[in-house]
Amino acid sequence: MTKTIFTMFIILMLSVAEAPVSGEAHATLTMAVTLPASASSTPLDGRMLLMISNNNKTEPRFQIRDGVRTQQIFGMDVDGMVPGEDVVFDASILGYPRESLADIPKGEYWVQALLHKYETFHRADGHVIKLPMDRGEGQHWNLAPGNLYSTPRKMLLDPAKEQSLRITLDQQIPPITPPADTKYIKHIKIKSELLSKFWGRPMHLGAAVLLPEGFDEHPEARYPLIINHGHFPHTFGGFRETPPDPDLKPVHSERFNLPGYNRIVQQYAYDFYKQWIGHDMPRFIIIEIQHANPYYDDSYAVNSQNLGPYGDAIMHELVPQIEKKYRGIGQGWARFTYGGSTGGWEALAVQIFYPDDFNGCFAACPDPIDFRAYTVVNIYEDENAYYEKGDWSQTPRPGQRNYLGQVHATLEQINQREIVLGTHSRSGDQWDIWEAVYSPVGEGGYPKRIWNKRTGEINKDVAAFWRENYDLRYILKRDWDKLGSKLQGKIHIYCGTMDNYYLNNAVYLMEEFLESTKNPHYDGQVDYGERAEHCWNGDHQRPNALSRLRYHVMYVDKIIQRMEMTAPKGADLTSWRY
Repeated sequence: MTKTIFTMFIILMLSVAEAPVSGEAHATLTMAVTLPASASSTPLDGRMLLMISNNNKTEPRFQIRDGVRTQQIFGMDVDGMVPGEDVVFDASILGYPRESLADIPKGEYWVQALLHKYETFHRADGHVIKLPMDRGEGQHWNLAPGNLYSTPRKMLLDPAKEQSLRITLDQQIPPITPPADTKYIKHIKIKSELLSKFWGRPMHLGAAVLLPEGFDEHPEARYPLIINHGHFPHTFGGFRETPPDPDLKPVHSERFNLPGYNRIVQQYAYDFYKQWIGHDMPRFIIIEIQHANPYYDDSYAVNSQNLGPYGDAIMHELVPQIEKKYRGIGQGWARFTYGGSTGGWEALAVQIFYPDDFNGCFAACPDPIDFRAYTVVNIYEDENAYYEKGDWSQTPRPGQRNYLGQVHATLEQINQREIVLGTHSRSGDQWDIWEAVYSPVGEGGYPKRIWNKRTGEINKDVAAFWRENYDLRYILKRDWDKLGSKLQGKIHIYCGTMDNYYLNNAVYLMEEFLESTKNPHYDGQVDYGERAEHCWNGDHQRPNALSRLRYHVMYVDKIIQRMEMTAPKGADLTSWRY
């Protein structure tokens, strides 16, 4: 190489090294969001979100998701916003999936902004924090009543040119109408003294209660109670007292690749109603708990430093009131719990943490029950959550797959979406709620990060706290000499071998421990659906799309058998068998 060529090569390399990266100050596109003059003068706190979509199939706020079909979103915290004040998005504001406004290709887009409102909480632990209180929608930022948003507008965006665009939040999401009671479905709501004390404001728990056929006609009957754990229920799901709507426009299910899946859902709900009122159905009460909170659509039904004593509030305040009001037997031998995914973890967790209060759990596709397999991360041994790293190479860790193993999103991408939706574990989404439930309180009153949300670097001190308090497999192994006799015959776990979120990995580790138990042996069941996706529940006869519609009847026979086998002498096994 000649000296001249070498010199030109060095100049070229320096120019490349010094070239501005996307998102730096050379981009000139800015978008200002403002409140209308008619808005209240009360200062508003929250997360301002800016969404950009290349289509108008639906509003941009409904098109943010994991995977390649997502549209674009940016987010920034807002404190004390008032009418006339601009919140300005420029190239420095983090976005998903493109990180910067400077990365947006020139073109025409549908643009929308939304303010997800926060309120200030003065917690009993002395921390003052700002969070989005649930307002009846189950912690969905794009549906939360009171949130302000803009009418979608079509705009020409060109980051390479000087552009200063303005958006006004001219709409407000209306309140949600509470569901009405029916003959079979009742709704109960109580003020929780435990949670109200923790949060420094009135906090409530609720439940959708499914009453048995003949409840009014048999006032002498006392009923077993079954808790169906899961995500926030507006009302009791999967129960329909009328035949499917003949005029219902069929909708194709993208997840299951089934045409007219909405009609199938209605038919199965109606089939359950007919079975529920039939002569062969045992009579018991099923409830779905409403425990949406400032971090998520439910609390994971356990006590937590960041969420408060939800486990105790549910078990010692809500459940007794339901059993008193609706004539429950009110004893542990006559209580059971089941659920899938989040509900699967909750079903197993409450059985472990309240072993005498339940006589069996049926945990389908549970969220990670062994943190050595926190989906695909071992939080105790891995140094980084997002990448498997070697001396010369690194491989992104997958976050979501299909039954063929094809990856739709990585862990880094999923967590990037969450941090755009909210800082300090405030996205209202999956990884943040795990963090909020399992972590100790950090500086400022928000949950300590299990890992750096941008880099994936794992905090081993936080991981150790998780292990001692919420790693269900570890807790069972640590305390089996105390818990074993209380849990024998009560644990049933189901999972597909191709769970979309790799939840089967932790189930394998749990099974390994359970099968090794002695004095006593756990005497339960762990079962797998071959190539089944999320959320397989033990049904070997039907595909996931259908078996997930049968949760309420899946475990009835096992529940009855268990009660007949374990009920104490003189227990009521007859008044509810009419």
